[in-house]
Amino acid sequence: MKKAIKKYLLGLLAKNRKAQGFTLIEMVVVVAIIVMLLLIIAPNLTKQKQSANDKANDAFKTTLQTQADLYQEDKERDGKEISFKNMFDDGYLTKKQFDKTQDYTVTNGVVQKNAN
Repeated sequence: MKKAIKKYLLGLLAKNRKAQGFTLIEMVVVVAIIVMLLLIIAPNLTKQKQSANDKANDAFKTTLQTQADLYQEDKERDGKEISFKNMFDDGYLTKKQFDKTQDYTVTNGVVQKNAN
């Protein structure tokens, strides 16, 4: 009876030792899968961020153009007399918008993004 209990307990201990953790190969496979997923996902995230920035810049340029058109109409000026400073002083641009205008120019009433 003692031998049977001893054998049973040793069998349980041996079973527990085998099920305690992952093998090195299993861990390497999991890490490799995670790395592959990151290599696939990371470039897509940067492309999406760049796309969002481009759309935001286009929207801001459209806003500036709309405000320049309104300023030109309201002040009855030709496009040569328009500047972002004048538009800001007359309330057509907010301070936040005016601070972002350094990347843009207005020439003959047309807003363009400066070449970087």
